[in-house]
Amino acid sequence: MITPILVYFIIFAYLPMVGMWLAFTKFDFRLGFFKSPFVGLKNFQYLFKSGIFSRLIRNTVLYNVAFLLGGNAAQILCALFLSDLPSKRFVKISQSIIFLPYFISWVLVGLFSYALFNIDNGVINTIFRSLGLSEYNFYLKPQAWPAIIIAIQIWKGLGYGSVVYLSVISGIDQEIYESARIDGASKWQQIANITLPMIKATFVLLVMFNLGSILKGQFQLFYQLVGNNGLLFNVTDIIDTYVYRSLVVNFDIGMGSAAGVFQSVFGCILVLSVNALVKRFSEELALF
Repeated sequence: MITPILVYFIIFAYLPMVGMWLAFTKFDFRLGFFKSPFVGLKNFQYLFKSGIFSRLIRNTVLYNVAFLLGGNAAQILCALFLSDLPSKRFVKISQSIIFLPYFISWVLVGLFSYALFNIDNGVINTIFRSLGLSEYNFYLKPQAWPAIIIAIQIWKGLGYGSVVYLSVISGIDQEIYESARIDGASKWQQIANITLPMIKATFVLLVMFNLGSILKGQFQLFYQLVGNNGLLFNVTDIIDTYVYRSLVVNFDIGMGSAAGVFQSVFGCILVLSVNALVKRFSEELALF
């Protein structure tokens, strides 16, 4: 019964790992995959010696930490509110509305963003002009985009994550809450002493799953929102957008592959390290 799963991972996960070879070559289209000259670690050395890669790592890690912490906090808060609503019908309608952005294409999200923030006829600048305020050109102001990007990512993933936490909260034995109410516990005390401890295992599991991709940015999020706007690169350029430019714009396949290999190795080491740390304090919460 596990044969289809094994075949899937062999074809789509293990066989593509042969492509790691490109990270150690100066790829030449005329010579092909295996005949391109071997350059060892030169691609990696160039990445780390160039000042741009430290900026890419900083942006990628900081954004992913914000997505991870802010996203989970918003999802838990949303799940707590939904679980406390008395009308099940209203809960289902609210879930559907909150879940809807998860299915919206990033291309459409980029169009919505442009409709909000462009200086000519964007909604925000139109409101500013109607109020007699000066216009604000978002696409020339790098400092505005970290908050915008984080808010959009949290908004888009809110529905999916809240459903996960809501399912865990719904599975908590209601007799525990009844006992707490009999003992005089307020709603906030019930949340702090029953609900949050009960969903701790789910929170730790989701965080550990996401840690492996902490150096893998949301390429479509960044590319669809800001594109190749070089004025915003200082705060919006991540490893994935750099790899895209290396492959599509600069045709530097070796450099792009080196960045991808670094992402994967770093993510693997991080997951193993965090799992060992979690296992040291609470073995039941560890992945393995």
